[in-house]
Amino acid sequence: MVQAYILIQTEVGKASTVAETISKIPGVIQAEDVTGPYDVIVRAQADTVDDLGRMVVAKVQQVEGITRTLTCPVVHL
Repeated sequence: MVQAYILIQTEVGKASTVAETISKIPGVIQAEDVTGPYDVIVRAQADTVDDLGRMVVAKVQQVEGITRTLTCPVVHL
């Protein structure tokens, strides 16, 4: 299982709607709207890195109101 944080920038005033929509995507553990340089932070999981990438590109990035994403895979050192 691969987990990642997805940092999301949205259009002004869209953070809450984006977080709510993303929270319904299978594989999303948590989606919160936050303050700072990013508007929404998501914790997601998938079976493989490829599956995670497909989720981000095919589902998360397609949500209306998103302007940019940054995916940060969790590593265990």
